[in-house]
Amino acid sequence: MEEIDMILEMAEDSMQKSLRYTSSELKKIRAGKANANMIDGISIEYYGVPTPISQASSVTTPDARTISIRPFEKSLLADIERALINANLGLAPTNDGEFVRLNLPPMTEERRFDLVKKVKVEMETARINVRKVRQESNDELKKLKNDGVSEDAVKIGEDRVQKLTDKYMVKVDEMLAAKEKDIMSV
Repeated sequence: MEEIDMILEMAEDSMQKSLRYTSSELKKIRAGKANANMIDGISIEYYGVPTPISQASSVTTPDARTISIRPFEKSLLADIERALINANLGLAPTNDGEFVRLNLPPMTEERRFDLVKKVKVEMETARINVRKVRQESNDELKKLKNDGVSEDAVKIGEDRVQKLTDKYMVKVDEMLAAKEKDIMSV
């Protein structure tokens, strides 16, 4: 059935998007190592336009505990420093006139457990999104029954949606295990 295949393709696409989003959110959670993605989503005013810091400067990680930000224009140093303070990362930026640096302190065991909790919240959101896609797909399949599609075909479609959901739930669990291992490794 053409309609059922189309619903399944849309469901898989939505589930993939949900995992991609979750993956991008997980990159922002630090795992003890400096990562340029930690400042994604933090913006400054650049010629009157809100601009991500990474587009107005060069962001590097010279070592495992430091993020170094070199703006394309020195006049942006104070703006970048202020944006980092306001972002509430839990890190104090230092400005040396050339660079803004973020030094990551070594993580305590308590902080690692807090980060794992944060990761689990993100993963639960991913699970909810996948289940929501399953529900929407099943609703669409049930509507097909009213359009003359056989009950057996709809039932087969629902089974395929469930298999797809199970596949993505396994991927969510794998992402959780990998990030948890990354955070807990010293």
